Amino acid sequence: MYNSRGVKISSRLRMSRRSGRLQAKNVKCESENDSPAALAPRKRKYEEIEPTDEYQQDTLKHKYEIQGCWSQITTGTVTPCILIETPQKETEISPDMSKFTRYRFKNLFISPCPLPELSWATSNDVWVKMLDKEIRYLHSSRVLQNHHLLNRDMRSILMDWLIEVSEVYSLHRDTFYLAQDFFDRFMLTQNSLSKSMLQLIGVTCLFIAAKLEEIYPPKINEFAYVTDGACCEDDIIQMELIILKALKWELCPVTAIAWLNLYLQVSSLKEMPKLLLPQYSQEQFIQIAQLLDLCILDLSSLDYKYRILAAAALYHYSSMEVVAKATGLEWDGISECVQWMTPFARAARRNPPAELQMIKKVLPDDLHNIQTHTNYLEMLDEVGAHRVTVLHDGQSPLLVGGILTPPKSTEKNTL
Repeated sequence: MYNSRGVKISSRLRMSRRSGRLQAKNVKCESENDSPAALAPRKRKYEEIEPTDEYQQDTLKHKYEIQGCWSQITTGTVTPCILIETPQKETEISPDMSKFTRYRFKNLFISPCPLPELSWATSNDVWVKMLDKEIRYLHSSRVLQNHHLLNRDMRSILMDWLIEVSEVYSLHRDTFYLAQDFFDRFMLTQNSLSKSMLQLIGVTCLFIAAKLEEIYPPKINEFAYVTDGACCEDDIIQMELIILKALKWELCPVTAIAWLNLYLQVSSLKEMPKLLLPQYSQEQFIQIAQLLDLCILDLSSLDYKYRILAAAALYHYSSMEVVAKATGLEWDGISECVQWMTPFARAARRNPPAELQMIKKVLPDDLHNIQTHTNYLEMLDEVGAHRVTVLHDGQSPLLVGGILTPPKSTEKNTL
C-alpha cells in the first residue's frame, strides 16, 4: 500500500495505527460510563445492600471479646478465660442501696436461726442452706402409690432389716437414714416394681450410703452376704448405677437424725458455744433416736419434713421451751406432727430404755452415733392396734395424747 506521495507503507505501521484508533474509542466509552448518570444505578444498588444503622447496633450488642488469661509465671497451668464487655456493650448501673441501710427486712417464710455465732461461717447462711435442702430433696408418703404389688408393711419390714444390718456392721445412724432417704426418693421415680426387688434396692441404698458416710465401709461382698444369696455382687453394682441416675446424683440430704443431733447440740450450748463438739447427754440422744427410728418405719412419717420429725421427737422428751430454743419453731409448726407421734412415743416408753453398747474399734464419744436395733416391728404393731382402738371407740384423733386442740367444725355444738 502507498501513501499520497507514493511511498510504500508497511503492514506493521498500518496495524499500529488501527490499534491506536481502537484504544481512543475505548477511552471515550469509559468516560461516558463514568458519568453521574451512569453511576447513579450502581450507587442505589449498593445502598440497598448496605445494612442499616439499627442492624449494626443490634449486632454490636451481641459481640463479646474473649480474652484468655494464661498464667505467665507457672508453666503447664491453664486458667479459665474471662468474658470482657466490649466498649459497645451497655453496662447496667446497679442501684444505690445506701439509702436503705437503716431498714431491716425479715423473711416471713424462714424460721428464725437458732444457731449461735460461728467462727468459720455465718450462722444465717448455714441455716438457710440447710433449709434449702428440704426443698431440693423432696419425699412423700405416696412413695408406693405407683407400685400396686407393694404395701406399707413391706416397706416397714425392709427398713427394720436395714437397721439390723447397720447394727451388725456397726454403721452410723446417719448411714441408715441416708439409705432410707435414697430408697424413698428412688421409689418415687419408679413404677410397678415387684416385691422381689425390694431387698436388692434396700441393700444397694445402704451400700451407697456407707461409702458416703463411713470411713471404712463394708465390702460389697459383705452386703451381698447378708441377703442370704438373694442378691449377688453384680446385681448390687448394676442397681447402684440405676439408683444414682434416678436420683441425679443428689446424695446429700439433711436427714432426720442429723437435725436431731443439731437440735440437741444447740439446746445444750453453754456460755462458750462450740457447735462442732458434742455437749449433750448420750443417753438422752439414744432415747430420742429410738423414737425416731420407730417413726421412720411408718410410711406416714414421710408426710412431714425431717426437721419437723426431729423437733416433734425432741418435744416428747423435753419441753416446748427447749424445742423453741433449739429449732426456732413454734407450737403451730410442730403440733400436727406431735399428735401423730404420740402413739409411737407411748409404745417406745413401754419398752426398756435404750442403753449404750460397748463396741470394739469405736471411740466412747462416738458410741451414741452407732445404729442399734430393737423390737421395732412389735412396737409398730402396738401403734397400729392403738389406732384401731381409737377409731373403734369413736375418739377424735385430735385428742390422742391429751393434747388440747380446737375441734373440727362438724364436731362443734350447734346453738
